[in-house]
Amino acid sequence: MSGSENLGRKTLDDLQAFGSQTGAPGRQMLSAAEMMAAAGDLAASLRARVCAPDEPIALFIANEPRDLAGFLGIWLAGCVAAPIHVATPATAAQALVGRLGSRFAIRAGRLSSVRAAPPPARPLLAGGALIVFTSGSTGRPKGVVLGHEGLSWKLDRLARLLSFTRHDTIAVPLQLTFIFGIWVSLLSLRSGSRLLLTPKLTPAGGALDDVTVLAAVPTLLRTLCAAPSFKAPRLRAVLTGGEPFGPALAEKVARCFPAARILDLFGLTETGSCDFCATSDDSASAKGTIGRPTEGVAFRIAAPPDRALSGGAGELQIRTPARMLGYLDDPLLTEKAFEGGYFKTGDLALLREDGYVQLVGRSKDIVSRGGNKIGPLEIENLFARHEAVAAALAFGMPDERLGESLHLMIVRRDPRLTESDLREWARERIERFKLPDAIHFVDTLPVGRTGKADRAAARLALQQRGAVVDRSEPVTLE
Repeated sequence: MSGSENLGRKTLDDLQAFGSQTGAPGRQMLSAAEMMAAAGDLAASLRARVCAPDEPIALFIANEPRDLAGFLGIWLAGCVAAPIHVATPATAAQALVGRLGSRFAIRAGRLSSVRAAPPPARPLLAGGALIVFTSGSTGRPKGVVLGHEGLSWKLDRLARLLSFTRHDTIAVPLQLTFIFGIWVSLLSLRSGSRLLLTPKLTPAGGALDDVTVLAAVPTLLRTLCAAPSFKAPRLRAVLTGGEPFGPALAEKVARCFPAARILDLFGLTETGSCDFCATSDDSASAKGTIGRPTEGVAFRIAAPPDRALSGGAGELQIRTPARMLGYLDDPLLTEKAFEGGYFKTGDLALLREDGYVQLVGRSKDIVSRGGNKIGPLEIENLFARHEAVAAALAFGMPDERLGESLHLMIVRRDPRLTESDLREWARERIERFKLPDAIHFVDTLPVGRTGKADRAAARLALQQRGAVVDRSEPVTLE
């Protein structure tokens, strides 16, 4: 068995042993035998096309059970899966396929040829399992190459941490183009659980009556907890990650699902995900942190030379056996991403005396206002504590006088909430220089391609509206 078959073969062996089922709420479930047969058929088709070892295959994702069969079939054939969402605009999808140099693509479970020329030889892909394209919110999407060995290592550790069983029904309203959705689904298959792929999950009653484990980004959890009709009576665990999970939201989720254990999992695609974990079992002081490192993960806080941050904050750097093999066709960027074996996350954090790690924000998101460095997470977490605030997003905007001004978008729980109310409340709780220059009331927070609240999208929305800051009366957008 070649190295590139390890994860697919291991998953199929577990499928055969434990017999998981996969489907969507209200639809016929795909049995383990049917999943294995579909994967085997795809693998046979790829072998018949004489695919080269470790050849990248474009896998178009619609968040359906056949997508998981696609991953497994590609791996069984000794190839590398590159997931691309079916909703990706045609031009962007063609560009990604072109970067891959893929000869073949799988769409709706069917294999097709997309070009005749073979892809270039890439030693980086030896033993590769996935090429996951980042969201590209700050530039061209990076192709993160993850290996079978690292992913298998991570899944083994997560199996011990999360304890999925054959008695679980796991709901995954996550895109299978990104690492969070991929690993939860694979772990479910390997554990014999009943897997529900629910990309369009809404607060409608009854959708999760039998669900015991829910994996969701904080933005979706915020929506679900705001819906009085939403119920999940058997829920034992909530897994979240992918964006900040502030203390205010954590309290709301705990009230919404009082019997569920809540696990906030922090990690990056480049590190295989889930490098830190904070749970509702931790002490009260852990709220607002990313917890402690998961099994086998090491970290350090390195002071960035270009940021004068207080409180011992610096760049969070992570060392893990699940680290990426590298960025596709970009060895220079790969080299710059690591220092002494540690991946440079770009996240700013501090190690507290109690051993918990607390994020300050992304290095690129730190607002430099008149020489003062402001972490947007601190601002968001503060305002999210206000009883009339449903959600908050802080970000910087160019400013001729200050360099950057601090802006805050607010989704109100109570429409009577005013900007003056917020400012008066915040003055007693935060330093004056951290008060927003402008507060914008919006119906929903702007989101990026991944469906998560996105600061770049917020800045763009503000620029398109032509908002200008008047410090005597900060602008409010209705």
